[in-house]
Amino acid sequence: MANPWAGEVELVIDGKARVMRLTLGALAELEAALEAGSLLDLVRRFEEEIFSARDVLALLAAGLRGGGADMTAADLARAEIAGGPRAAARAAAELLARAFMDPGEPS
Repeated sequence: MANPWAGEVELVIDGKARVMRLTLGALAELEAALEAGSLLDLVRRFEEEIFSARDVLALLAAGLRGGGADMTAADLARAEIAGGPRAAARAAAELLARAFMDPGEPS
């Protein structure tokens, strides 16, 4: 079970609940993978709902590795995600928001 106060988000992939978390290493990896310029650019795309499927896959893959799973964006592209693309995008946005959330504020 995911702990939102620790920045964790749960997503069911291929029938297995996975916990994702964006560690500092995962954020650095994400920044490099997306060549986004900055994480602020990525946050802005999610806030304005102009993100791409590539953004979602990269974010989820980084979060999964931050949570201890060894999955790549290519693995995720072939996986069955409970709730489909909409749930994947929602989880990616929540993961990004929780990475920068003040622990004292509600999610």
